[in-house]
Amino acid sequence: MSAPIIKLTNLKKYFGRLEVLKGIDLEVQPREVVCVIGRSGSGKSTMLRCINFLEEPSEGTIEIHGLVIPAGGKGKEHQQLVHEARLVTGMVFQEFNLFPHMSILENVMEAPIIVKGMDHAKAKEIAEMNLARVGMLFKKDEYPLRISGGQKQRVAIARALAMEPKVMLFDEPTSALDPELIGEVLEVMKGLAKEGTTMLVVTHEMEFAREVADRIVVMNEGELIEQGKPEDILNHPQHEQTQALLDRYRTGKK
Repeated sequence: MSAPIIKLTNLKKYFGRLEVLKGIDLEVQPREVVCVIGRSGSGKSTMLRCINFLEEPSEGTIEIHGLVIPAGGKGKEHQQLVHEARLVTGMVFQEFNLFPHMSILENVMEAPIIVKGMDHAKAKEIAEMNLARVGMLFKKDEYPLRISGGQKQRVAIARALAMEPKVMLFDEPTSALDPELIGEVLEVMKGLAKEGTTMLVVTHEMEFAREVADRIVVMNEGELIEQGKPEDILNHPQHEQTQALLDRYRTGKK
């Protein structure tokens, strides 16, 4: 087996005295799709935000694509490591966070130009290629207010892909969408999985996890309680909290 592209070692996160992550150990292999499930408040989103250093971990070590970043670092060296980690890590949020005053094309071009210093022509070429990947090139001259939520999320995915990341992190990318728009976003994500994109996906879409994931990870109260192949986790969970979670999903609760 190759070296993991993501490795979390004893990852802990405190908010004040509240311990939200209680020593997470997790590895993700290149080209692997890992879905993370768990009840609201179990620490799923916090784990993702720590991987991208949107939240500074309290303890432990995060390794991304060969970069080793201990928690709690200070100074220029730490900030440089975080910057390098973000360059290889794309993230898609629940909310789309598009710039309303920019066209769809400009939204996708922005980060390669500002962060990577890419010239305008090259950034446009990459932006158009990634908008085509998510089926949104035909809307490139529109503005975010004039497209649907599903289309906004597809643009947000294209924007993350435009940075040519090694890893894609998805934080419940369909939870803010109307039910009829969820499918179009999941189809894009299925396409990325088929392309071999490494993906760590926090989701409550169990059928997507069953169909696309190589592995499902279950979190409960800040701990990783179970992980395995989708058919094993979804059909034969070993932990009673996993069974309770799946029962909630089947009754439409999250």
